Amino acid sequence: MLDVRDLHVYYGEIHALKGISFRVAQGEVVTLLGNNGAGKTTTLRTLSGLLTPRRGEVLLDGASLVGAPPHGIVLKGITHVPEGRRIFNRLTVLENLEMGAYTRSDRGIAEDMERAFAVFPRLKERRSQVAGTLSGGEQQMLAIGRALMAKPRLLLLDEPSMGLAPVLVEQIFETVQAINRQGVTILLVEQNAAMALSIAGRGYVLETGEIALAGPAADLAGNPEVRRAYLGEA
Repeated sequence: MLDVRDLHVYYGEIHALKGISFRVAQGEVVTLLGNNGAGKTTTLRTLSGLLTPRRGEVLLDGASLVGAPPHGIVLKGITHVPEGRRIFNRLTVLENLEMGAYTRSDRGIAEDMERAFAVFPRLKERRSQVAGTLSGGEQQMLAIGRALMAKPRLLLLDEPSMGLAPVLVEQIFETVQAINRQGVTILLVEQNAAMALSIAGRGYVLETGEIALAGPAADLAGNPEVRRAYLGEA
């Protein structure tokens, strides 16, 4: 499905991604792990067209995405839930969800709105509430629901558990699994390595813009380096 090859991305003269390559097969949950500054968010921003690589290739079903505008990438089936949620604070919950469908003109929007409310019943209760007044957990639900309104085939999730209470973290990850079971492929960036590895099939570990480790999630969870660096074990 998604094939990233020798990707190099710069911020000015800063070499942020140094030739990373990875793949995501249809139906998978794949996680990217790494410390702050490792290049995880840069990777997602490049995949969604917000950054342009200096070298390398991003292929979706064999077709290049490099140079495509962000809205064009959404039309191809990739949506991005950014770090920090980035909802429209002054719009209502319903208006935020409608914005998620801005690239669509089909007749299925209302049906998909109800599907988003089924995934996140709290949003249905808050549909007329101004989004900026929601709790952190509700805002994260809204950010994911907005992305689902574009009917993605591949969902890019950047730190969905950031700033949430443990009980809400579990709820968000259960929802991510449910979304995946509905046929949406997921590429997950997450600081909570234990939780990410518990739901992913495979993972990659980024260190200073390079892939240091890769493999099945169970193998990474048992790797002494990963356990020491990301799971808090001595």
